[in-house]
Amino acid sequence: MMRAYDIILKKRNGEKLSYDEIKFMVDGYVKGEVPDYQMAAFLMAIYFRHMDEEERAWLTETMANSGDKIDLSSIPGVKIDKHSTGGVGDKTTLVVGPLVASLGIPVAKMSGRALGHTGGTIDKLESIPGFRTALSEEEFFRNVKEIGIAIAGQTANLVPADKKIYALRDATATVDEVSLIAASIMSKKLAGGADGYVLDVKVGSGAFMKTLEEARELAHAMVGIAKAHGKKAVAVLTNMNFPLGRMVGNSLEVLEAIKTLKGKGPKDFTELCLNLAAWMCHLAGRGTFDDCLKLVEDSLKSGAGLEKFRQMVEWQGGDPRVVDEPEIILPIAREIVEFRAWKSGYVYAIDAEKVGIASNYLGAGRRTKEDIIDHSVGIEILKKVGDKVSEGETIALLYVSPRSDVAEAIKLLRESYKLHESCPEPEPLIFGVVQ
Repeated sequence: MMRAYDIILKKRNGEKLSYDEIKFMVDGYVKGEVPDYQMAAFLMAIYFRHMDEEERAWLTETMANSGDKIDLSSIPGVKIDKHSTGGVGDKTTLVVGPLVASLGIPVAKMSGRALGHTGGTIDKLESIPGFRTALSEEEFFRNVKEIGIAIAGQTANLVPADKKIYALRDATATVDEVSLIAASIMSKKLAGGADGYVLDVKVGSGAFMKTLEEARELAHAMVGIAKAHGKKAVAVLTNMNFPLGRMVGNSLEVLEAIKTLKGKGPKDFTELCLNLAAWMCHLAGRGTFDDCLKLVEDSLKSGAGLEKFRQMVEWQGGDPRVVDEPEIILPIAREIVEFRAWKSGYVYAIDAEKVGIASNYLGAGRRTKEDIIDHSVGIEILKKVGDKVSEGETIALLYVSPRSDVAEAIKLLRESYKLHESCPEPEPLIFGVVQ
C-alpha cells in the first residue's frame, strides 16, 4: 500500500516518481486524504529536486483529470488555443481571437480573471456593458459552431487540483518552480480540449519569468508536456520589460483592442497580435508561418477581424455599439490626472510590473480574489521607451475614480520611469520561438 510519507521521501532524495505515485498524491490531496502539511512537503521536495519531462507530463495529466474536461470534438476543424503567462497591458486575446476566427478557425477559449499585477481577459470583456462571460456549455458550443468564437470564464470544476495546489503553493513559497508552473498552466489547457496551443511566454520586469533563460526553460517544459499528450504547440518568447501597447486597465484595454482591430493600434501590440495569430493559423494547418502572417494581415486590413469581434460581443449579450463608439459605450473614468516628466531626456526604461501595480492602486486590479474591480480606471502611457521628453511634458495619464489611491499610483509611476540623457538601444519584441 502506498503512503504519502514514502513518496515525499523518494522525491526529497532526488529519485524519479512513477505515474501511480504522482496520481496518489494529487488525487489524495483533492479528496482530502492527503493533508496540507504532507502536500506542502511534497511541493517543497519538487521545488528543490525538480521533475523530469515524464514526471511533468504525468503530473499535468493527473491534474487535468481531477475534474470536468471539455470535449471539443463535436466542433469541426482544428481548435487552437492561445495562452499568455501574464503581462501588463496584455489584451492580445481580444484581437487575436477574432482575427483567427474570421479565417474560419474555431476559437473556443476559456480565460481567467486578474490577480496580482497582471490583468485578466474576463475582467476586460466584462467592461463591455451586458457582455456575459458565464456561458452554459450549450451556449459556448453553439457560439463556436455558429460564429466560430466564444471566450468564457473557466467552469467551476475545471482542474480542481490546480486551484487547491496553487493556493497551497502560494502559501508555502513554492510558486516559482518550472515543473509546477508548467503543470498548472498545461493541465488547464489539456482540460480545455483544444488540438494545439500557442503559448505566449512573457519575459522581463513585468513578467513572471524575469530572465530569458527562465522563460526558455518554461517554454520547453510546456511544449514538451503538450507533445507528450499528442498536442501541437509552439511557444513565443515575448518582451515584457515595458507595458504592451499604451493602455493598462480594463475599459482602456478594450478601447485599444478595438482601435487595433481598426488598424490604428500601437505598433508593438499590433505586431505581437499578428505574430500570435499567424502561429495559431500555422498550427491549424493553414500553411507556413509567412503564409499565415499574410492571411491575418489581410483579415486586419479588410476589417474581417473587427466584424468578428462585433459578432462575438452581440452573441455574448454585449452592446455591439462598442465597436463604433467605444469611448461612449465603455465605462471610462472622466477624471484624468497628468503625470509629467521631472527632467528632459529620453525614456530609458519603464518597469512594467510597477505600472501594473500602479493601475491596481487606481482600482483596476485585485490584490485578493474577493476585491471588486473598477473597469473605468487605468493608465495611458503617452511616452514609451526610446521617446524624447521635455521637463514638464505629460508622459502618462491616470484615469481615476474617487476610490483611487492616486498618490501611491504616482509614486509607483515615478519609480517605474527611468529618464536618461542618452537614447537606449532598442530591444526586440520577440526574443525567439520554441517548437
